[in-house]
Order: sequence, then C-alpha cells, then structure tokens
Amino acid sequence: MKNYFLSATFFLTLPVMAQQKDYAIKEVNFTQVKLSDNFWLPRIETNRTVTIPASFERCENTGRVKNFVMAAQKQGKFCTRYPFDDTDIYKTIEGASFSLAVHPDKKLEAYVDSLIAIIKAAQEPDGYLYTARTIDPLHVGSWVGKERWEKERELSHELYNAGHLYEAAVAHFFATKKRNLLDIALKNADLVCSVFGPGKKSVAPGHEIVEMGLVKLFRVTGKQEYLNTAKFFIEARGHYNGYDPKNKDEWKNGSYWQDDKPVVLQDVAEGHAVRAGYLYSAVADVAALTGDDSLTKAIDRIFDNVVSKKIYVQGGVGAIGAGERYGDNYELPNNTAYNETCASIAEVYWYYRMFLLHGDAKYIDVLEKTLYNGLISGIGLDGKSFFYTNAMEIRNSFTHPDMEATRSGWFECSCCPTNLTRLIPSVPGYMYAQKDDNLFVNLFINSTVDLTVNNKAVQIAQQNNYPWDGNLKFTISTAKVNAFNLLVRIPGWVNNDAIPSDLYKFTSVSSVKPVIKVNGVATEYAMQNGYAVINRPWKKNDVVEVELPMDVKRVVANENVKNDIGKVALQRGPIMYCAEWVDNNSKTSNLIIPANTVFKSEFNKDILNGVMTLKAEVPAVIIVNNDNISTQKQSFTAIPYYSWANRGKGEMTVWFPTQVKDIEILTK
Repeated sequence: MKNYFLSATFFLTLPVMAQQKDYAIKEVNFTQVKLSDNFWLPRIETNRTVTIPASFERCENTGRVKNFVMAAQKQGKFCTRYPFDDTDIYKTIEGASFSLAVHPDKKLEAYVDSLIAIIKAAQEPDGYLYTARTIDPLHVGSWVGKERWEKERELSHELYNAGHLYEAAVAHFFATKKRNLLDIALKNADLVCSVFGPGKKSVAPGHEIVEMGLVKLFRVTGKQEYLNTAKFFIEARGHYNGYDPKNKDEWKNGSYWQDDKPVVLQDVAEGHAVRAGYLYSAVADVAALTGDDSLTKAIDRIFDNVVSKKIYVQGGVGAIGAGERYGDNYELPNNTAYNETCASIAEVYWYYRMFLLHGDAKYIDVLEKTLYNGLISGIGLDGKSFFYTNAMEIRNSFTHPDMEATRSGWFECSCCPTNLTRLIPSVPGYMYAQKDDNLFVNLFINSTVDLTVNNKAVQIAQQNNYPWDGNLKFTISTAKVNAFNLLVRIPGWVNNDAIPSDLYKFTSVSSVKPVIKVNGVATEYAMQNGYAVINRPWKKNDVVEVELPMDVKRVVANENVKNDIGKVALQRGPIMYCAEWVDNNSKTSNLIIPANTVFKSEFNKDILNGVMTLKAEVPAVIIVNNDNISTQKQSFTAIPYYSWANRGKGEMTVWFPTQVKDIEILTK
C-alpha cells in the first residue's frame, strides 16, 4: 500500500502507478499551508473546538451511535429516522481526521478509535455494513428492501453509506497512519465490487458518492477493480427500463436521480442537487483517471448549464424544495429558494475538479463565490447552529415551509452539519496547485506554504486582509534561484464578470486593470485563462504585490430570471451582501436601491465577528392605512450574506428593487 499523506482535495492527483492517467494539474496538500488570517483560521479552529465535538455529541444523543451498537448485537430496533444516518458518524470522523492531520489531539484520536471499534463490530462477516438492515433484517423500514440492494436505486442509500465510509477511512488512514477504519472500508468495497459490475448486478446508485469513495480507495491501494467499479456505476445511469421518459415527474422519468439518460448524453444539471454534485465530481475523477473525453465533455456542458441558468447570485444551487432539486432553466425564485448547504459543498468539490481538468480560473471564480457566500452561510458564527436551506429573502408577512429564518442545532436529517465538519478544515487545500513549472495561486488567505518547484524548495508567504481588502502581497523565498511561472488568479469580478456567463452582470463596467508590482516596480503581465502570468527567475525574498479594486458593484440578473427583474444585488470583492432587519428599522422588504445610491464601505469590528458593512441613505416605502403609500429616506446597512441570522429572527433581503413600482410589498 502506498504511503501517501493527507490531501485537502481528497487524493485527487496522487500518482497511483507509473503510467496511470490523472489530472494534469496537481493540488497542493492542505497540510503544507499554514494559515495566519482572521477569516478562515478562526473558522477552522471553531470547527475543531466546537463543531466537531458538538457533532459527535449529537450523534451520540440522537441514537446514531446506538444503531451501530445494536447492529453488533443483532438486536433492538433502528432508532433514527433515515437509513443514511450512519453517514453522520462517517462524515464527522472525516472532519476530525482532517483536524488531526494538522492539530494532533490524543483525546480526539482515542474517541475516534472507540467509534471505529463500534463500527467494526457492526460489520457483517462478508463486509456488509448498514445498520438499518443488520439490526433486524426481518423488520426493516419502508426505505429498505427485503433483500440487500433491492431499493438501492431509489431509497435505501446502502451505497451512499458505503461511499462516506470510504471517504472517512481514507482521511483517517492518512491522518493517523492507522488501518483500523481503512480495513473496514476495504472489506466493504471488496463486497461491493463482487456484487456489482459487468455480468453481475447492475444499478445506478440512488444517492451518488460511492463513486468518489471508490476512486479514493483506488488511489490508496492501486487496486484497479475499485476504479472499474466507480466507472461502472457512472455508466449504469440511463439504462433502467422502469422509468417513463414521457412523464414530466422527475421521480417517474429518472431525472431526479440523474438516471434518465447515460451520463455522456446529459447536458443539463437536473434532479437532486447534492446527488448531482457528487456525480459530477466522480465523473471528473473517472474522466481524469481513464482519459475518457466523452465524460469530460458531458460535465463541461453541465457546468455551462449551471453557471448560465441555474445558480443563485450567492453561489447556491438547487432552487426547488420539492425534491431538493434543480429547477428549469432560469427558475431561481427568491421567496421559495431552497439552496441546500450540502449542495454548495458538493459544488465546491466539483468546481475544483473542473479546474484540475482544465486549468481555467473561471472554475475557481465560481468556487470562491460559493465558498464565501452560499456555503458558509450554512453554519452560524457560533459553530454549532446551522441552516439546512439558505434563503434569499425572509419577510414577516410571508414565509414558506422550506425556508429557514433561524438556525438549528441539529436536524432529523442532519447531513449538512456533519458535511460542514469535513469541508471547513479542507479550505487551505484549494489555495494552490501545480503543473510542471506553473504554480497557480487560486485563493487569497494570509498564510505560508512550502512547495517544491523544479525539484527545489519554495516558500510563499501571503499577506493580505482578504476578503475585505484587495491589496495582496506574496513573498517568495527560495534557497537557490528558481525560474517558474507564478499564475495569480485575477477574479472575474475584477474583470467585470459577475459570473462566467450572462446570467448575472454588473451595471457598470470598469476599465481599471489590476496593478502588479515585483519588488516595488510595476510589471507587465500576460493573462492566461484568468491568471496573471509572471515569469522570472525567483530568488529569496522577491515580493509580488497585486492590487484588486474593491468597489461596491450592483449586480443585475438576466431578464429571463423573472423574479429579479427591476432589482439589484450588492457585491464587494467576492462577498455578496444582504440587508437584515436588525440594521434597517426592523424591516428590509420595503427598501429601494435607486441607481444613484452612493455606498460607503465601513469595517465594523463589533458585529458578526468583524465584517465590512455597506452604508447608504435609501428610500423606504411607508404604507399608512393600507392605501396611503409614500417613501422616506433612512439609513441603510448591508452585511455579508453569509453572516445573516446570527442576531435573532427577522426580515432579510438580497435583491432590492430600484424603483417603487418594483417593490413587491405592495402586492404581498
């Protein structure tokens, strides 16, 4: 077994064997990056000290751990609601493992080992591991078939559970060098591979992620059967004859499961958004490892569909609550927006893989939009309160069953909180990447990183106050002169692209080009796929400075997004803004942002752990006696979207009408 170390992007580019195809661009291990910033480091520390312990405690208190104990004893009754509740333990172990990789903790490691012992005891002799059946095979719930795998296509989540087991096992192995969880996963994977494949049982997994997990096991072991089975599961989609292709119901035509046609023929994002994101991530992995260009072309088409027609302005996806799914093209309602947190997490995995395939900054642009906005909005600043869905507006006069106006400590279906435990600590792994003598700088976070370029040691220290300030400084240290290309991403929002499509655009265009200095002298640079390319022989303490303008920008949506006609959203740097009741006279649904509004950016260290606010004077609609309508000027404050709902319950707005005639309060 190859002794590779832990990678933030979950072993996407490890050389399994000498001639193995793989991503051309290699990620940089997150353990090589040491953060020192005031934005991400506190979040990662809160994840370590608050979120992970709270998640384990809630797994204990809600019966998730008990299910494994009863499965080992073969007695009792499955005591949680969903058969995929096993994965909450797996995901939290994965998050804990990422934490252990950079912050050793004997007490946490011992606790994880105790859970692994419970998991091992619950595993059946042939490797099958699924507490909803093992506890009492004769009395299973409606989601679970009478026989193994019988309902895998729709409800049972047997392979979904397996996929999260594999991901946790790989993370734990590389963090601790222990095989205790990995051996459990390999035993289960061997069973899965013996059951499914050409000439064996065939199924398109109902909730994808087993494909991603099998790829990781392949990278660890080099066992070709794991990669073959991952590819088999992808290719199984679109061949089930039990669906009715003429039926518009997604459950009946197969599109809910991305199963209505073979993956290579798919060209739109469809169905359950989390399932879709995991599928597209796995397709990228398999395309890279097999060189299957038809798979690459399929996810290229699907990515274009997402960013041009199906993504919210804050990076969320999955607009429709019924089925937690993508809507039709341009179907992006605000008052019923769903935007599951897990969907944003899945998108980050997918977007990064797209970057590794193509080396284009547009994928990191969308990743950054999602990461800084629609993803971290899913976790409260306290680290132990969460949104399952991420609303686009909240009104006192109108609520929707799928919309959350307050955060919860846990959910009956608690996939999102446990998913966040594994995403947050991995963020440093998205900062850098390498291809030959090209070093990509993707995200801007105060930190140092130790790398090897051209077989020579290189250290880069980032100094910045991103995302609040656009002045970036990179100090390059090399023991010997080293010539390589430094590719610094110039975010799309700097180059007047609100998103890499015409779905959103800025109301004004700036001609200001970012200034780049090397050792204090302005330098010319070429742009390549969204990156400023600086080529030179680098020596110790060379300094690169990049100035990114941080103007407040007004965003408008494509006219086909009917809910956003006549409205603007506000963006500064990578951050999308909203107005919240507590700062705006207890109401936000009556606010208007005229075209001539002048904004002042003001950092407030005393609220929301310190945020850049936007201040202005704007008209507010006043209605007296239900028919006397007028406007009056009032102070306006916008806060980062991710930070809303940390100060109590009340109204929130992302899209603001620009004229009185467009304000919906008149008709609600």
